[in-house]
Amino acid sequence: MHKIVVVGGSLAGVHAAESLRDRGYDGELTIVSSEEQLPYDRPPLSKEALMEGIDHDRLLLHEPAWYGEQNITVLLDDPAVRLDTDSRELELRSGAMLPYDGLIIATGSRARRVRVEEDGPTVHVIRTSEDARALRPHLQAGRHLVIAGGGFIGLEVAAAARQLGMQVTVIEGAPVPLARAFGDVIGSWYRALHERNGVAFRCGHSLESIHQRPGGGGVRVHLSDGSSVDGDVIVAGIGAEPAVEWLEGSGVSIGNGIMCEADLSTTVPGVVAAGDVARWYNAIFDEEMRIEHWSNAVDQGRHAAGTLLGGSDAFLTVPYFWSDQYDARMRFVGRAGAAEHVHIEHMSDDRLIVLFGRDGLLRGAVCVNAPRQLAAYRMAIRDNVSWDQFADGHSVSVASL
Repeated sequence: MHKIVVVGGSLAGVHAAESLRDRGYDGELTIVSSEEQLPYDRPPLSKEALMEGIDHDRLLLHEPAWYGEQNITVLLDDPAVRLDTDSRELELRSGAMLPYDGLIIATGSRARRVRVEEDGPTVHVIRTSEDARALRPHLQAGRHLVIAGGGFIGLEVAAAARQLGMQVTVIEGAPVPLARAFGDVIGSWYRALHERNGVAFRCGHSLESIHQRPGGGGVRVHLSDGSSVDGDVIVAGIGAEPAVEWLEGSGVSIGNGIMCEADLSTTVPGVVAAGDVARWYNAIFDEEMRIEHWSNAVDQGRHAAGTLLGGSDAFLTVPYFWSDQYDARMRFVGRAGAAEHVHIEHMSDDRLIVLFGRDGLLRGAVCVNAPRQLAAYRMAIRDNVSWDQFADGHSVSVASL
């Protein structure tokens, strides 16, 4: 191959490019990015960047000089809009056409947005540095922040806002926050954590509409039970969706992301995918999955580069992610979805260990302020260790929770 294009200035895209050079590829290499800034790290945006302000230089994945040293061309603020896999050309928003021999798609995902009337209030999201920069001036002590969505982004923003002295209300349609990710046991623990830190919750009621607050600035949020919540600023943390619409008609198969083989190759020769957009079969779990985690983006980017250069190994991983809220440092390994059993190994105000089992195997583990146990659980999940070795007969059926 003489020309490889990486679509997406994402964590996965940068690690794919880095891996190509590490593996000896010395041809033309271009990264296409939709953003104006060089690729940067995103996890701090919902935490440190909101509390301390944004220092973009500290967020950069590599210093600007690194791209020149690696002979990598970076095209900023010029996203891909169309892919012609017959002619092997990528069309950019500027109208430029980039020919390629190999293509790595790592366009990531974008925040889902709440619909508001044309003259309605601004509903902030946290996905890019520009999002965080737009929100940061509104986070002032004594003001009221309303958060739509009790997932990890919403709770991380809530924790940051409380530490800045704001009043915070979280609106979540499920009975407890994080219920969709982990169920009611862990969700209840996190609700209690936030309530001890002064966060108010309105759970079990969906958001119906958002309007300007009568008589001045701020917002009024109407809920499905007929009640409303007034605030000064609102943030939506209602998930993300893969950025794949530009691939329509390209021949690359799409279905909640890009449909990949086990090695991250796609339905089109010479095209691989990595990161938030890649949906692939993970044999460790006998499951097709798409993962929006930092560590997965790094590992998949590097693996996709190897596949593009002729490798055929399946990408196997035990998913891992983290979330820091107040003094609670959560680390999760594996999968919690479709769990048949839950075992509470430890639960107190400052520490939590919960295991998830399925098909007679340990499949997932949440460890809050318990780092030593995490590595053992991850290896046990990878090695398909029996659930009974960990649950010790004290597991609870999910159906009974």
